Amino acid sequence: METQDKISITTKTLASGNCQVKFFIEDETRPQYGYLLVTEPKPVGEIIDEIKNRLERRKEELMNLNPFFPLPPAEEDHKFYLFSA
Repeated sequence: METQDKISITTKTLASGNCQVKFFIEDETRPQYGYLLVTEPKPVGEIIDEIKNRLERRKEELMNLNPFFPLPPAEEDHKFYLFSA
């Protein structure tokens, strides 16, 4: 990501054995939070990198919207949810 937003996370193990990661993006202009479902244990650094990658991918998809040449909708990511705080 081009901005140096601070990302903090908390994890919770679900009954399924998966891990739910709740993350907060502390940005003065646009704070956000979301959830990431992780199917296997990962170090905190890898989880934060995964969140950054998915944020960047979502940002690129939004930039590629062209009203004259619409692309087919991207497949929904049911393991990553993002909300405005």
